[in-house]
Amino acid sequence: MILWLKGVVFNVTTVDLKRKPADLQDLAPGTNPPFVTFNGEVKVDVNKIEEFLEERLVPPRYPRLAVRHPESNTAGIDVFHKFSAYIKNPRKEANDGLEKALLKSLRHLDEYLRSPLPEEIDEDCTDDPEESIRSFLDGPELTLADCNLLPKLHIIKVVARKYRNFEIPADMTGVWRYLHNAYQREEFANTCPADREIEFAYLNVAKNIT
Repeated sequence: MILWLKGVVFNVTTVDLKRKPADLQDLAPGTNPPFVTFNGEVKVDVNKIEEFLEERLVPPRYPRLAVRHPESNTAGIDVFHKFSAYIKNPRKEANDGLEKALLKSLRHLDEYLRSPLPEEIDEDCTDDPEESIRSFLDGPELTLADCNLLPKLHIIKVVARKYRNFEIPADMTGVWRYLHNAYQREEFANTCPADREIEFAYLNVAKNIT
C-alpha cells in the first residue's frame, strides 16, 4: 500500500508460508513477511519498514506520507489489541466485557474521525463545524497512519462479523465514512485480501464461545 501511494513500480509474488522457498528462508531466517532487504541489511519490523520507505523514497520524486498531526498516528492504536482479545476468548462469561472494551476503543476512534482538524476550522467564522468531513485520519489524503490502521480495521469488520456476529455500530458514522472512503481508493482496495482469505486465516484463531 505504501509503495503504491509512493508511485513505485513493483512486482507481487505469492508465497506459501508453509512451504517457503529456500531463498526466502535464507533472507530472514525464522521470520515471516513482510520484511525488507536493502544493501544486505534486513528489516523485519513493520514500523521500521515504514520508516525506511519514508526516509528513502522522498520528494521530489516520491510524495511524503507522514502525518501533519501527531494524534493521527495514535488514533485507534489499541483497537486491534482489543479485537484480538475479543476474538481469541473462549469463555462465555468474559465475552461481554471484551466486546464492550472493543466498542469503547472503536468509539474513541470514531470521535477522532468526527472531530474537525485545525485546518477545518475557520478562525473568522463564529460557528465552528460540528463534525469533520475529512476522508482519512489526517485529512483528505492517505498517510502512513492509514496504511497502518485501515488493514486492521478491515480485518476487524470481516472477522468479527463471521465469528462473533458483531457489526461495527451504524451510529459510528466517522468509522464508516473512513472505511467507505478507503474502499474507493485503489491503493487500499487492491491490496486487501479477499474476505474469504481473511476468514480462513482466522479459522483456528477465533475461539468458540463455551
